[in-house]
Amino acid sequence: MLELAVLGLLKERPMHGYELRKQLTQRLGLFWTVSFGSLYPTLKRMERRGAVARAEVRGEGRMRQVYRVTPAGELLFLDLLCEGLDTPEQERFPLRMAFLGHVGPELRIRLLERRKRWLQDRLEAGSQSLRHLSPGADAYATSLVRHGLDHTERDIAWLDDLLATERHRLDEERGSWPCAGGTPPEPPLYPSTQEMPTP
Repeated sequence: MLELAVLGLLKERPMHGYELRKQLTQRLGLFWTVSFGSLYPTLKRMERRGAVARAEVRGEGRMRQVYRVTPAGELLFLDLLCEGLDTPEQERFPLRMAFLGHVGPELRIRLLERRKRWLQDRLEAGSQSLRHLSPGADAYATSLVRHGLDHTERDIAWLDDLLATERHRLDEERGSWPCAGGTPPEPPLYPSTQEMPTP
């Protein structure tokens, strides 16, 4: 997850380690606790893999190690964005959502639809639990289930709004490539050496 966050931020602009730490906190701190102690080992590992490149740049009177994403890192970003779609989405989705602006409407629709189906399954399971509660069930436990169902329904409605916007955008940009800067071959939604998992 940290690799995905770092690549997503570096896609916006090159940054040195301190700025990356600051952006991770500002952008993702509400949804995800960032372990700063793991940032520099992650950067070193990604540099060895060729996903990021490092250069010394003078700034504020001293030399800084500035990182940028490489073409291999661009592909790794897409792999990580779509990784594990068959596993529970609760933890990974906010991080994916933070960087959906880096891909085209086709891939955004696919990811948002996957999230919606997951929430619909949770809604159905929660509704069944509520129906099977005995008439004398604890009022607080019942209220908690109802609260979870209300929250899930709001999330589904929010996703419906996002999907409507993306489908409208796709109608206007029919045939666009999910990543900027190229025209796709026959028309894959997932530009990577691995196929995207099917729902």
